[in-house]
Amino acid sequence: MEKRWVLKTTPDQDTVSSLAKRLLISETLATVLCQRGVCNFEEAKKYFRPSLDDLHDPFLIRDMDKAIDRLNEAIHQNEKVLIYGDYDVDGTTSVALVYSFLQRYVKEIDIYIPNRDLEGYGISVQGVDWAAEHNFTLVISLDCGIKSMEKVAYAKSKGIDFIICDHHLPDTTIPDAVAVLDPKRSDCPYPYKELSGCGVGFKLLQGFCQHNDLDTAPLFGLLDLLVVSIAADIVPITGENRIFAYFGLQQLNSGAPLRPGLEALRELAGLTGELDINSIVFGFAPRINAAGRMGDAKRSVHMLLAPTKEEAFTKADIIDKTNNERRGHDTSITKEALLMIEQDEVMRRSRSTVLFKETWHKGVVGIVASRCIEKYYRPTIILTQSNGKASGSARSVHGFDVHSAILECSDLLEQFGGHMYAAGLTLPVENIPAFRERFEAVVSRTITEEQLIPQIEIDTPIRLRQITPNFLKIVKQMEPFGPGNMGPVFMSECVYDTGACRVVGETHLKLKIMQEDSHQLDAIAFGMADYYPRILKGIPFDVCYCVEENVYRGVTSLQLRIKDIRFAE
Repeated sequence: MEKRWVLKTTPDQDTVSSLAKRLLISETLATVLCQRGVCNFEEAKKYFRPSLDDLHDPFLIRDMDKAIDRLNEAIHQNEKVLIYGDYDVDGTTSVALVYSFLQRYVKEIDIYIPNRDLEGYGISVQGVDWAAEHNFTLVISLDCGIKSMEKVAYAKSKGIDFIICDHHLPDTTIPDAVAVLDPKRSDCPYPYKELSGCGVGFKLLQGFCQHNDLDTAPLFGLLDLLVVSIAADIVPITGENRIFAYFGLQQLNSGAPLRPGLEALRELAGLTGELDINSIVFGFAPRINAAGRMGDAKRSVHMLLAPTKEEAFTKADIIDKTNNERRGHDTSITKEALLMIEQDEVMRRSRSTVLFKETWHKGVVGIVASRCIEKYYRPTIILTQSNGKASGSARSVHGFDVHSAILECSDLLEQFGGHMYAAGLTLPVENIPAFRERFEAVVSRTITEEQLIPQIEIDTPIRLRQITPNFLKIVKQMEPFGPGNMGPVFMSECVYDTGACRVVGETHLKLKIMQEDSHQLDAIAFGMADYYPRILKGIPFDVCYCVEENVYRGVTSLQLRIKDIRFAE
């Protein structure tokens, strides 16, 4: 698939030069920092040396005082408290974190995760009824609840109060809960808006500690769970999230034994060496998610809370088998979905994809939507039938707000919610044709031609001779990488292979590339074997890439991970 190479805006040269001199680094690396908003020594100090002292006052979140007062009242009155969370990674880590901390203060505390197939997303009538039947009078909802007006009112009629901790975009009205903690509330003055759901739960506990003058060490000991939520929910790794992620990864890589549940996941995923954001996204997250996608998400919570390695491994093994089952559904449904597009001429020419089949597994429709975008790069919605309704997930492409597009079709829906790049929705099955037509019209009217071509954002062009071990050392200090702080992507023009190019694994290339004035560098290009004949002829080409370490047989070396290759013609 063709890709657009987009060079980031070049920062002010005087600012770049000043920063380079102050930090004793190259202007290339100073440029990369300035593009991330790090333009002076003080900003660089905070960027390279995050501090927990820089976390914001939790009481800047609207309703935090109400939430803490109600939680303290519940503790003093020996009320039963229910920790209620979504079934994805953010929700299950939220529940594990908040439950772990509060169980030492709340005498009767339990967890509740809704069943994806039977209850759907968010607070459910079944969940409220279960809380009432078991005499819970306070529910703390995590990573959900911001749009549950009717369910919270129903709970109130049964004598149950809610503290909502959410990070999704609210509607114009919010639930009538005791407290609604959501930095995205239009009336919330909290300075950082991009917390994960688990992050909002953490701030609730931080406020609880601050108000009651409690030691925060046990709370900060739970940052391993918070970094998992940040990585898996793909929230920006900026501001507070970057501080949380930095210390969470530090905890995971400290050399001390991991939380038994995470250690079990690490072994099952075959992860060795230092854990980073990618390790979590591709190793931990799919397995934690699988329990909610294919069965009971409580399994993931119990695994994360397991006190011993033996117990954790027993639960993780079940989850790993569930993940393998999920992969099977994912693969087969993706093939069906792609075939439906390929066999429909109108659908092939469309600017959006909306597919429905009543037998598709609800737990994998979001993954299938992402897979379809890899082939047909456009906003995509995959729907299946659940409880007599069409229910599914939307995924978007760079720069296009799929949540806003769905909002314009809201009269055809029963409920929806989400973010710019991902959303969930439910509608009557009979509304699907009208919704597909309306959604296509909205997308066609609002999407640009450029947004329909995948783009690679490039920080700055460089010469290969600039890439040295010290260069990479500084780049690595910019971690953790993720949305809002992606690993730098560089571009080098007119490079050529030294004759070592070969195809590996049938679809990948291993190269040794250089420029006229440079040393040769190892490179790997995944899925680019089609370029092999032209590279072998010695034809010069441009590359964009990340610089990384490659460890092979105990030897560490520099390697370029090529993201795209472009020939002059």
